[in-house]
Amino acid sequence: MTIAGIAGVVALVAGSIIFTSGKSKLNVDTERITISEVKKGAFQEFIPVNGVVMPLNTIFLDAVEGGQVEEKFVEDGAMLKKGDPILKLSNVDEELSLASQESAVFGEQTQMQIAHNNAQQNTVTKLNQMAEVDNAFKEAERVYLLDKKLYDQKAIGLQEYQSAKNAYDYALRRKRLTTQILKQDTALTIQQEQQAKEHYAQMKSALTLMRKKVASLTLRAPIDGQLTSLDAEVGQNKNKGEHLGQLDAQNGFKVQVDVEEHYLSRVYAGLKGDFSFADKTYKLVIKKVYTQVTSGRFKVDMQFEGEVPKGIRKGQTLQIRLALSDETTALLLPKGGFYQQTGGNWIFKVSDDGKTAYKVDIQIGRYNTDNYELLKGLKPGDKVITSSYENYGDIQELVLKK
Repeated sequence: MTIAGIAGVVALVAGSIIFTSGKSKLNVDTERITISEVKKGAFQEFIPVNGVVMPLNTIFLDAVEGGQVEEKFVEDGAMLKKGDPILKLSNVDEELSLASQESAVFGEQTQMQIAHNNAQQNTVTKLNQMAEVDNAFKEAERVYLLDKKLYDQKAIGLQEYQSAKNAYDYALRRKRLTTQILKQDTALTIQQEQQAKEHYAQMKSALTLMRKKVASLTLRAPIDGQLTSLDAEVGQNKNKGEHLGQLDAQNGFKVQVDVEEHYLSRVYAGLKGDFSFADKTYKLVIKKVYTQVTSGRFKVDMQFEGEVPKGIRKGQTLQIRLALSDETTALLLPKGGFYQQTGGNWIFKVSDDGKTAYKVDIQIGRYNTDNYELLKGLKPGDKVITSSYENYGDIQELVLKK
């Protein structure tokens, strides 16, 4: 009995070793799995994104000055030409300021004219004085030169000669002084007139700005386009800088796309994408990347490259394939549920006779919505199971049953 017991234990241990050393197998119905073939073909890494069709150029309309909506000339959705009035705001304070500024400018102009007339009269007076002084100098000079000649000839005495000389010296000093005063007065008049002109120009410039402010109370279309998002009703008060609406130019469309934050470092201007519309494929190219991230996403602006789809409308959503790489030739492994359990590290490869499938190690590179880029582990023509492995556990080999 002892020998028999020992033999039984040995047999049990040996059986356990033999059983555990073999591969665990599982019967699988081929109709419940997906078998795919590894192929060599064109591969391009891309991501699916959604884009919204928007006008190529949009101008936001804000209130330059605050006021109460007095009148609306058009309604939301109207097609406008550049300069067409949209609405009018009333602002009594600004209008009173304009009237006050206009009065000040008119008063300054009047004062300039009065000052100019006074300066001219003063100049005429100075010129008359100069003429009198110059005439007196010439007469004193004539008498002096004559008396000097007579004195040299002993025809007149020293007293008479000295009197003529003193009159001449006085007339000369008076002429010089009058000439200097006239020059200074002329320079001062020119300087005062220049200052007055500059001050008047500043006041006119301020008046021009004030008129523009009052004119801006009437909101006008800055370009040709369609008025959208108009938010104003008669009687409403609008603050300075408040958004009133926007004007969409009718010179084309762009597509604004939301992209996951994960791809921020890989998305840049020049990347291309495509989408299908009315059974035809159209191409887009990124023109601008907005690096601000909101709720884990950032935006890019894409423009049409080549033909623009007919019938496309603002606000329409497009499903776009955004390419992150150029097209290359690679070994393609169709995507499937197996990746969730294997992480792309291994896969069940179908045997040549199609009766079993066994684990093989693989290495996956890039991917898109259809395929993985297979770097090693399989070759073209190999067949693998790409459906989910959720129910396989630690099974090493699958027996395929039809």
